[in-house]
Amino acid sequence: MPLREHRVLDAAAPGALIRALQRRDYRVLGPTVRDAAIVLDELHSAADLPVSWSDAQAPGIYRIVPQEHQAYFAYGNGPHSWKKYLHPPQSTLFTAERENCGFRILEPEPRDQRAMAFLGVHACDLAAIARLEQALTAGGDAGCAARRQRTFLVAIQCLHAGGACFCAAMQAGPRVADGYDLVIAELHGPPHHFLAAAGSERGAEVLAELESAAAGPGDLRELEQGIARAAQEQARKLDSAASHELLARVFDDAHWDKIAARCLGCGNCTSVCPTCFCTTVEDGSDVTGKHATRCRHWDSCFNPDFSYIHGGSIRASLRARYRQWMSHKLGAWIDQFGAHGCVGCGRCLTWCPVGIDLTEEFHALQEASHGNS
Repeated sequence: MPLREHRVLDAAAPGALIRALQRRDYRVLGPTVRDAAIVLDELHSAADLPVSWSDAQAPGIYRIVPQEHQAYFAYGNGPHSWKKYLHPPQSTLFTAERENCGFRILEPEPRDQRAMAFLGVHACDLAAIARLEQALTAGGDAGCAARRQRTFLVAIQCLHAGGACFCAAMQAGPRVADGYDLVIAELHGPPHHFLAAAGSERGAEVLAELESAAAGPGDLRELEQGIARAAQEQARKLDSAASHELLARVFDDAHWDKIAARCLGCGNCTSVCPTCFCTTVEDGSDVTGKHATRCRHWDSCFNPDFSYIHGGSIRASLRARYRQWMSHKLGAWIDQFGAHGCVGCGRCLTWCPVGIDLTEEFHALQEASHGNS
């Protein structure tokens, strides 16, 4: 099957695709409805997908809503990102066991080593996966890159924007351009069908197993119109080209105090962010003192102890911690890795309990900067 050539699949394609991946012993992961949200979990069949469900999102607001028509991929970004599989929330680095007058180091028990297949990766999350891998690899952590190499990526073209999306402003979507094994787009016609194209040799092998036909001009036109519509529907804007310079200029602006007055410092934004990679290491032992464990788990720059050095925290105020997070995402990340750390997925808006909107705060800082100039 030629790469990048679009093929038409029928409405039963998601089930056939899942079965094709399972035959290759992939652990198929994707969206499913649980606890009144669309989350990521293991999929056993197409029935596990959020069929005929969508979501409504705004800063501090999330709910799932039923759809009258059948759709498998009519949702925005939920509280989970693919980061939890590539950069696990907690991992055991090693264990130790007391032995006579000393101790010996034991290797941790191996995790599930099956290769993974991610089904339903939006363009913003595809960009986030690449940026997360780049950041962790630069820091000497090869685990994310190794897991990514074993992972089969099925991307989904966004044909409608979610309520919190601003990926177009961050040049991270809505079009899926590269970095995938397969990309699919759900078209409602009538009839309900899918377009699919392979982006790698292993993607082409899977696509060749699915019953398909050549895509016609009408299908490709509907796809292009849908991608353009998804970009136009995004009400939130952000001048990403000016963000680095702006955030350096407003470092001491009083508007940071206004943000801090609302911020709870809970760290939700960093937990749901698909590119935040901060971790800490903790040691623990059992009550006998014979066994010890060293674990690594996610941390947050909103945690006062995260920046603790001898004598106290170097970012003791919420003002300083929010400024650090936003300035890194939209400024310093460029110095480190050559791209923004934000992909415009909108999760930090939706899952902020007080509804702080990154794009609105950016605009307020822009206005404050003009007023001070």
